[in-house]
Amino acid sequence: MVTTSDRIRDLISPNTLVGDQSGGYLDLLPPSPDNRPRAAQWAMNSPLVAAIYEGPWRQGGALLATGLTRNAELDRASTALHLAGSDRLLDVACGPGNFTKFLGEQLGTEGLAVGLDFSTPMLAKAIADNSGAQVGYIRGDARSLPFDDESFDAACCFAALYLVPEPFAVVDEMIRVLKPGGRFALMTSCFRGPTTVRRISGVAGRLIGLRGFHRDELTSVLSDAGFHDIEQEVRGMSQFISARKNIR
Repeated sequence: MVTTSDRIRDLISPNTLVGDQSGGYLDLLPPSPDNRPRAAQWAMNSPLVAAIYEGPWRQGGALLATGLTRNAELDRASTALHLAGSDRLLDVACGPGNFTKFLGEQLGTEGLAVGLDFSTPMLAKAIADNSGAQVGYIRGDARSLPFDDESFDAACCFAALYLVPEPFAVVDEMIRVLKPGGRFALMTSCFRGPTTVRRISGVAGRLIGLRGFHRDELTSVLSDAGFHDIEQEVRGMSQFISARKNIR
């Protein structure tokens, strides 16, 4: 019988060492990928934060940043990606897997939703609470995704890009593994207001490991990479971007 883990292994590049699977997910990283994480990255590696992330941490933060409930966020993601059938989805920095499972449930029996994160506690929570027949998880580095070019029909990253080191490298990797015609969705931070306020916010954020993006930074990357149907919605301190990769 072919398992979800078997199907994920088939997607991984042949030159990638597939490591431990004792936690229920494929672990491709050493125990401590970052030697000196800042406060924000430390929080994402905390078992306590993982336990409450989709409760008061995530839902309260989302309401403050966007004015949207978690269900509204899920609906927006679903509309942007419109998954079905045998689609393959990559959810980058998936955390405890709530979006991964929700989107995976929209796929047919031949479809597959893969959640990737670097945090062991978050992935343990994903396995415990958000597993599914079409859902599986990998512990890996989003700056160097372990997949061949054009492996996925859709790629997304929700409320996490502002936390990861080298976020533009992550976006480049998401673009690389997305098939021509594939759908892209992203929700992250957005700096607004006068220049002085944006600069102060940027300095304060960097001190604790948070990155704020200016309004046109990410949409420009997608445009330069040959995406079309680029849509951006800015709400409060956040932005939601969706786009489709051009067919050559």
